[in-house]
Amino acid sequence: MDVANQLVAQGQFTVVKQPLGFIKVLQWIFAIFAFSTCGSYSGMFKMSVECKNRSYSNLGIEVEFEYPFRLHQVYFDAPTCEGGKPDRQFLVGDYSSSAEFFVTIAVFSFLYSMAALAAYCFVLEKYRENNKGARIDFVVTAVFAFMWLVSSCAWAKGLSDVKTATDPERVITLIRACDDRENLCKEVYDPKVSGLNTSVAFGFINLILWLGNLWFVFKETGWMAAFGGTYVPSQEKQPAPDSFAQGGYGQQDPYAGTQGGYQPEYGQQGGYNEDGGYNQGYDQQPTSYSNQM
Repeated sequence: MDVANQLVAQGQFTVVKQPLGFIKVLQWIFAIFAFSTCGSYSGMFKMSVECKNRSYSNLGIEVEFEYPFRLHQVYFDAPTCEGGKPDRQFLVGDYSSSAEFFVTIAVFSFLYSMAALAAYCFVLEKYRENNKGARIDFVVTAVFAFMWLVSSCAWAKGLSDVKTATDPERVITLIRACDDRENLCKEVYDPKVSGLNTSVAFGFINLILWLGNLWFVFKETGWMAAFGGTYVPSQEKQPAPDSFAQGGYGQQDPYAGTQGGYQPEYGQQGGYNEDGGYNQGYDQQPTSYSNQM
């Protein structure tokens, strides 16, 4: 109990209220609906064969089938309307691959959604550290979105074939006694496949959820800022632009020491001497004239 209380105290459950965590909760729930409605299905249909000699008739032929829909292993006994041993017939088709693939994707989606929720709630800082966790999450989410597309389409096609193979009117054509028009063959009870139809709907709902989740996970990866040119890695310093070194503060004055002409010396002192003349402070001697008046 102490460990559980400590984990609850350290959890950041507010992330569940955010789109990133809330969609994961929806994915977790709808994944359960998807594999439960398909994996737990069992159906039955009923037919009747009324022979010309009614003592040979069978008015209640029940055929049961279930997940994973290996219909070629499902059989029933039909009367021959001639007496003797009943005629054993098998249904047609094996649709286990598409059904099992759909359920497998749903189960793994359920497990990953639960693991991702735990990471969001308890190790969110490590998840966002260097964006590694978010990028792994994005790749896995993209893979699951693609798998939901493939599995849902495959199961939708498989379900259509299951409906055709379990249609009593179609199955009646397999009974040899029904080829004789004097014998009356008809369906009594159609299989209820509303649960299977719901499983296909849940499959495409999961596809929409995982595709929508891609956007919110993508925002956590930092790739958007990197593509926009504004992302700076946290452990790398960006060098200073060359423009400051070329034409900015470190550049020497091109006019210093290169121009000819007068270069004033601001350290020289000037003033008036005692005779009242202005002394400029130059070290040069006064100019003497060779011709004295």
